[in-house]
Amino acid sequence: MVAVILDTIGASPVWVLITSALAMIPVAGLIGEATESIAVHAGPRLGGLLNATFGNAAELIITVVAIREGLLELVKASITGSIIGNLLLVLGLSMLLGGLKNGRQKFNREKASSDGLLLLLAITALAIPSLFAQSGHGIIDEFDVEILSLGVAGLMIVLYALGLIYGFRLDDGPLTRPSVEVVVHRRSWSIRTGIIVLLISTIGVVWLSEILVKHVEVAIISYGLSEFFMGVIIVPIIGNVAEHMVAVGVALKDRIGLSVEIAIGSSLQIALFVVPFLVFLSLALGNPLTLVFNEFELIALIGGVLIAVLVAEDGESNWLEGAILVALYLMLALAFFLLH
Repeated sequence: MVAVILDTIGASPVWVLITSALAMIPVAGLIGEATESIAVHAGPRLGGLLNATFGNAAELIITVVAIREGLLELVKASITGSIIGNLLLVLGLSMLLGGLKNGRQKFNREKASSDGLLLLLAITALAIPSLFAQSGHGIIDEFDVEILSLGVAGLMIVLYALGLIYGFRLDDGPLTRPSVEVVVHRRSWSIRTGIIVLLISTIGVVWLSEILVKHVEVAIISYGLSEFFMGVIIVPIIGNVAEHMVAVGVALKDRIGLSVEIAIGSSLQIALFVVPFLVFLSLALGNPLTLVFNEFELIALIGGVLIAVLVAEDGESNWLEGAILVALYLMLALAFFLLH
């Protein structure tokens, strides 16, 4: 409410940005609560799909608004930030704090390995347009780059659909994950209440996203922050804070397997569904988004995914592995902060 009032009276754009970002956190939390409640009533398979899909709802709305405003570099940076944030910060904090409290923790090694393989495939797919477009003898024509991006996005959606078909034959497929509501606090609204809260919260996020994106460029200039830092660090944390807290919370309760599923599942959802969706939607909005990431984003994506997959490969975690993941995230955050 404060953000709306400040925006209406024409207050300082920086304060409007800060208040709208803070207001986004509890509203995003309500989306998570509502989704979990609906998932409890929907059964494990459909519930898992709802959890995976709406877990990134707030951030997806922010990026859609940013595309409409033509802030395509901010969108690409937020894609990078979402993936490395889940795999390094969220998974790292879960392993670090869970390990400090519970000692060595174990999770399903076979599932983590298969999900990690799918994640490596997804990141490789994202890197293909960048590598071929940025090579000195690669694809130069802008139209060809756009065609390549659309082709890769289309194939990623096909993989996403195939993953859903495979996942619906299991209770915990790679693109669906079980409801965490019962694990976290066992409270569940009725399905009607959940749907109403979900709709109202989504409208609230759209409204706040409009305000946030409108003032983001002014904040970048005022504070000397780079658009990369805003996209890679700030936007993903705001959009996914509720889900991040859940992942760390269940790790503290010695359920590190669920934390791993949340981190990897959310990253897969972004790479295989959110990114292709944004590519095709950007055409309709008149601001075509290509999958050409800069070299800094590629280093962060490839390095982050490889380290996270190696850490999860053995099916065990400890606080030192968590500290390694968090340290790598902080290194990247510092680098993006200093990048102008």
